[in-house]
Amino acid sequence: MKLLIATDAWEPQVNGVVRTLQQTAREAAGLDVTIEFITPAMFPTVAMPGYPEIPLALATRRAVARRVDAIAPDAIHIATEGPVGLAVRGLCIARGLPFTSSFHTRFPDYLAGRLPLPARWTQRAAWSLLCWFHGPAAATMAATPTLAAELEARGFRTVKLWQRGVDGTLFSPERAGELDLPRPVFLTVGRLAVEKNVEAFLALDLPGTKLVVGDGPARAGLEKRFPGAVFLGARRGEDLARIYASADVFVFPSRTDTFGLVLLEALASGLPVAAFPAPAPRDVLGLARDPAAIGALDEDLRAACLKALTLSREDCRAFALTKSWQASTRALLDHVTRAVKPALGLRARRRAARIAA
Repeated sequence: MKLLIATDAWEPQVNGVVRTLQQTAREAAGLDVTIEFITPAMFPTVAMPGYPEIPLALATRRAVARRVDAIAPDAIHIATEGPVGLAVRGLCIARGLPFTSSFHTRFPDYLAGRLPLPARWTQRAAWSLLCWFHGPAAATMAATPTLAAELEARGFRTVKLWQRGVDGTLFSPERAGELDLPRPVFLTVGRLAVEKNVEAFLALDLPGTKLVVGDGPARAGLEKRFPGAVFLGARRGEDLARIYASADVFVFPSRTDTFGLVLLEALASGLPVAAFPAPAPRDVLGLARDPAAIGALDEDLRAACLKALTLSREDCRAFALTKSWQASTRALLDHVTRAVKPALGLRARRRAARIAA
């Protein structure tokens, strides 16, 4: 089977969506499935307002149609709601092609924190647009049970669970090295933007060192306000894995993430988690037999950080190894094949549409 994934999140962006899609493509190859992508790299782009590091594709439906025809997929999945996703959505509807979609980002919460409007107005409008975008999809995939239930309550139809995995070979306690920083080291990893709530972590009175890995529009302001913290910028691959394994506690201050792939990466590295009792960490830790053994959730984030220092790194690692990318990829492919019913095949549908035209 050949699966086309349309995504506005792609390199050089460094985030969980990009890592999820890349890892899924690697795993799919071993399952006799080829995944092809349509990304902003294939089109002229402009910088996203407020996020200059994120390119927005100038993707017309005609240009997208050429790409889709060249790929000739058996199924189509739309991963994001940006210009690329919108253009592919429009093409699928125009041609009568079934497609699936996934919900990765809580844009209503992000916009509410950025626009000078009442939050209820912004969120209501944003959720309406998202329902409209995903409405024609044969299935919309969510990363956690809590998110899936929320989407259903908001009017999304045919919501399916697509949980994530982790590379337990890359992210491993064996990669630990010297950080040459005062202990304990409290680490956070992610995009530095207002919606990630990194300030809540940096404002804590904690012993040792607060270590920040990531980049984004809020970095300069955070570095100026919190000179005692150590900012390393964006890191990837083995370099990132070494930092995870060398820290003492992973702090996840976000209240808006839909999953938090970094949680599994930290746990696979033997790093206990400290977080607010928000949906994403509650769901991820809740997959463990004993959630309290691998993470501390508390509205008092300082108390959670100190509690996490006492938890077993071995238990964290053992839990994370139960979450494989192969199982995650199988779930995606199962949802896609069941939803779009590819017995006809998209190629046959396209040929029929051409003949009718």
